Amino acid sequence: MSVAGRFASRRNGTGWRPTGRQWCNFLKTHPHLRLVFLPPYAPELNPIEHHWGYLKMNPLANLAASDVGELAGVARSHARSLQHRGDLLQSCIRHSPISVRLK
Repeated sequence: MSVAGRFASRRNGTGWRPTGRQWCNFLKTHPHLRLVFLPPYAPELNPIEHHWGYLKMNPLANLAASDVGELAGVARSHARSLQHRGDLLQSCIRHSPISVRLK
């Protein structure tokens, strides 16, 4: 695996998980990276929770969907539109107490 520049990865408890030895070997070959251990449940540390909060309180606040499919479609559409709102995305990241360097 090749890693260039800065990146952040947050994994939950699902899927493939490297062993402690694999992490040690990986970090030895990539000294510019560091691990940050998060508590098992900490939504206030996850910037995506701020995005969901925005969606629930703004475009989806008064939505009266006729079924789950409609709700999912509208939520997906609004969530995708967030990718064009750089100012809003950066605001959500800045409100998370985890330090993330933004360009």
